[in-house]
Amino acid sequence: MTSVARVLVTDAAVALIERLRAEHGPLMFHQSGGCCDGSAPMCYPLGEFRVGNSDVLLGEIADTPFYMSEAQFAYWQHTQLIIDVVPGRGGMFSLEGPHGLRFLTRSRLMPDGPETAPDPAAS
Repeated sequence: MTSVARVLVTDAAVALIERLRAEHGPLMFHQSGGCCDGSAPMCYPLGEFRVGNSDVLLGEIADTPFYMSEAQFAYWQHTQLIIDVVPGRGGMFSLEGPHGLRFLTRSRLMPDGPETAPDPAAS
């Protein structure tokens, strides 16, 4: 059975990630679960956001780890996330804000079902 990535990234998002990495050094993402920043993927300097026991590593995009809370993953487990970038103001704590761009999570059902995706809980 072929493994399907749980999180993908568009070329536009890769370009912004590389720009932010040049400015801030190594980065990380955490998928926001709501409240102030909605459901935006938040970009931080690596280690600035504390990842806890209830966070799962979904994969890497542009050599950058991408996390989500375990509770949110339970809801999104049947989807593949595509991280994109669009004009607008990003989350208040996310690094892309000053650039007039924001990361955006698009989603679709896993192409071949969730059984073909790696299980982040097994990592």
